[in-house]
Amino acid sequence: MNEEQQESLDRFTERYVNGEVPWDDTMPPPEVLAMAESLPPGQALDLGCGYGRTAIYLAQQGWQVDGIDFVPQAVVGAQKRADAASIAGNVQFHVGSVADLHFLTGPYDLAIDIGCMHSLNQPLLEAYRDGLLRLLRPGALYLLFAHLRDDEPEDAPYRWVTEENLHSLFADFTLENSELGVTVVNENRWRSGWFWYRR
Repeated sequence: MNEEQQESLDRFTERYVNGEVPWDDTMPPPEVLAMAESLPPGQALDLGCGYGRTAIYLAQQGWQVDGIDFVPQAVVGAQKRADAASIAGNVQFHVGSVADLHFLTGPYDLAIDIGCMHSLNQPLLEAYRDGLLRLLRPGALYLLFAHLRDDEPEDAPYRWVTEENLHSLFADFTLENSELGVTVVNENRWRSGWFWYRR
């Protein structure tokens, strides 16, 4: 792990320790709920799973799910919630980087990322993309939510991504739909978007 990755891990670990996790809702976003209603259960990958709300919901719908997060506290919390929901047999959580998925074999019918990959630098984004290409079966759905920026200054504390970078990065996928909007957290506002890609 390089210095930049360690700083990112330290920053997110501190947020979990201090309870500063605004993404810790009970249910997944409406986009995930609608998607789950439209697909038959299969094998799913939850990238940057946090406390596991998406992975656990999918497991409750009959999916077999692998959840990945690089913050150990998040994975411990996710496993406790899965145990409490009595679906631990349908979901497995792993501590690891979403840019290094060598320990998974797939193939997966679905991958979901709600606000994880937009924090990666370009080399890690490319490794992340290569992992998806290897793990997703042809025709699989990749559902992405990301914060967007118009440019990527070198000194940005959070990388986020440009739409141009997304289109280039996932050129081997088919973009079926996108919904652009604005995310509001307290007094902060960011451009953001949902993207439905097909492998």
